[in-house]
Amino acid sequence: MGTGVSVEDMPEFSPHLKIRNLQVGGAEGNLAARLYAVTPDASKRDTLVVFFHGGGFTSGGLDDGDLFLRHLADENTSTVVLASTYTLAAVKPFPAAVEDAHAALLWVKKNKAKLGWSGKRLVVAGIEAGANLAAVCTLMSRDRGGPALAGQILIMPMLDPGLSTCSMRDMQHGQELLEVADACAAAYRGYLPNAADRIHPYASPLQSSRLKNLPPALILSTEDDPLRDEAEQYGAKLMSCGVKTTVTRMPPAPLHETGARNECACKRYALGEIASFIAGLERADTPATD
Repeated sequence: MGTGVSVEDMPEFSPHLKIRNLQVGGAEGNLAARLYAVTPDASKRDTLVVFFHGGGFTSGGLDDGDLFLRHLADENTSTVVLASTYTLAAVKPFPAAVEDAHAALLWVKKNKAKLGWSGKRLVVAGIEAGANLAAVCTLMSRDRGGPALAGQILIMPMLDPGLSTCSMRDMQHGQELLEVADACAAAYRGYLPNAADRIHPYASPLQSSRLKNLPPALILSTEDDPLRDEAEQYGAKLMSCGVKTTVTRMPPAPLHETGARNECACKRYALGEIASFIAGLERADTPATD
């Protein structure tokens, strides 16, 4: 397990951290988005991380991951971070959300100048339902010929609509974790009202039999998370398909309410793991010198 960074140990945000609300193009219209970047000068950043929020496909928005993304941008000054919304299941169920997510990636490639991004390195990321969308975006980008992705960051991802893993079943005994498991079940009922969609690889990447030729992955699970096993199983499947993958099980953190998971990810090891992952992608792009 790698070392991490706790929010409590961090200094105040850099005075150069800039945050801007904007809109990006979705599959059927504009989507609300928020851009985070440390801009001490006018140079463009080489890495753009596009992040999708949690909320079980049925709720959530830009504010949910705001603190986490402020720290992410502040600690990775060579990186621009863009949080994008997507169509929630109450408005339109699967595949509306994943089509929005992929469309947002296509939009950023066409609008680099607006984002202060050089266009060199695009990373897709998300937490829980947003991590499902991030994982699916890598499949869609491969299948549809772009955009090219340098990496994927999946934080406590929802990858198994069947809710069949041992960690999902075994952790239903504690009240707080039972609430998380129940919330996952309700989320999938809203997102995938058609039962046949639950085995579609763009809804359940864990069930996909085609996981080759995907970008390097960082997958973060948590010791006491009902989603832990599906995250780690997906990591194992990616590795078996030749995808460079790092899977880290973070220490347990108390979850007093199901909506506290973004805070959990921020305060625990996620930020340090992500910083190391991004640095590794940057090193991989740097030619060796004698």
